[in-house]
Amino acid sequence: MRVLGMISGTSHDGIDVATVEFEAVNGELTGRIVHAGSTPYPAQLRADLIAMLPPSATTLAEVCELDTRIGQAFADAAATAIGEGGPVDAICSHGQTVYHWVEANQALGTLQIGQPAWIAERTGVPVVADIRARDLTVGGQGAPLASFIDYLLLKGRPGISGALNLGGISNMTVISERGIAAWDIGTSNALADAVVVARGLNPLGYDEDAAIALSGQVDEILLATLLAEPYYRLTPPKSTGKELFNLDYVEQALAASGRNPSDADLLATLIELSARTVADAVREAGVGYLAASGGGCRNPLLMRRLRELLPEVEVVLTDEIGLPVDTKEAVLMALIGWCTMHGLPGIAPGGTGARTPSILGAITPGTGPLVLPEPVDRLDSLRMLASGPVR
Repeated sequence: MRVLGMISGTSHDGIDVATVEFEAVNGELTGRIVHAGSTPYPAQLRADLIAMLPPSATTLAEVCELDTRIGQAFADAAATAIGEGGPVDAICSHGQTVYHWVEANQALGTLQIGQPAWIAERTGVPVVADIRARDLTVGGQGAPLASFIDYLLLKGRPGISGALNLGGISNMTVISERGIAAWDIGTSNALADAVVVARGLNPLGYDEDAAIALSGQVDEILLATLLAEPYYRLTPPKSTGKELFNLDYVEQALAASGRNPSDADLLATLIELSARTVADAVREAGVGYLAASGGGCRNPLLMRRLRELLPEVEVVLTDEIGLPVDTKEAVLMALIGWCTMHGLPGIAPGGTGARTPSILGAITPGTGPLVLPEPVDRLDSLRMLASGPVR
């Protein structure tokens, strides 16, 4: 079965896609990426999205309009992926998270927009969407969903292994003989990207190759203020997002610390914050092998500091376990879509704090009758094969 996975993450810069061909035999699932790509959001759409996100005020009219426009953008990206990579049997669209409601360390609601009906109508293919909500109904955080694929790929390794995702928010899955734990660590790229956008430092919306941050120095007084954030001391499972880590958060920290660093020093400090909080979490969990993915892996300063702060940890990229760093989350969406279509939970026990794993999402039919494949009774492992169609 071929499934197209689609996602726009917390950096909200565009849509990542991956078409994966899956084959299941006696509980072992093999997957091969047959197409992958990324489509940037149109500049005006991204600007309107950023303007709507917390802590900005918005209206139901704006939410409705963006739900349609992002849905249409996903539909365009899906049609392009199918045109380049070939037909698919199903699509799983994460959409764009615009709000994650957390109170007293419990996720109570989550909202992803990007109306799946546009994708189903454009492609004629059934679409699995709204995949986080079901996990919340059984006490889960709805995040990090990546814990599912991390667990399947890393279980059985000796010692304690970790999978780190460096998107807008950093999250980590820890796998050992005791089981699995996963949680959002804190900011990864979110704060630095917010500063770059607000100050017009790079039209790409991020500090490419850390060029600006590498020319700066860490402001230790500001860093101490940022590290005092109470979220870092909460006990997992926990989740967060740009409801907390946004431009206003940076401005409040600057005011509280009484500092006014240069752009370069500010970005250097925000990258150091990401590195310190991740390194602290990795050390506390006792991780000896860490597979990293996400856009933050393309930040040479962040990766250098992680390796300097974690000399006792083997830090690798997820390419080594068959998942290109820029494609992992799109592959995850394809995997969740495959599971939903086959009647399997898309959550690893313990991965989000849920009481029980759930079958995720809702299915929007394509242009013909909705025909589901025969259910699969279990999924024990996942093995990613070299790119190219499964024969």
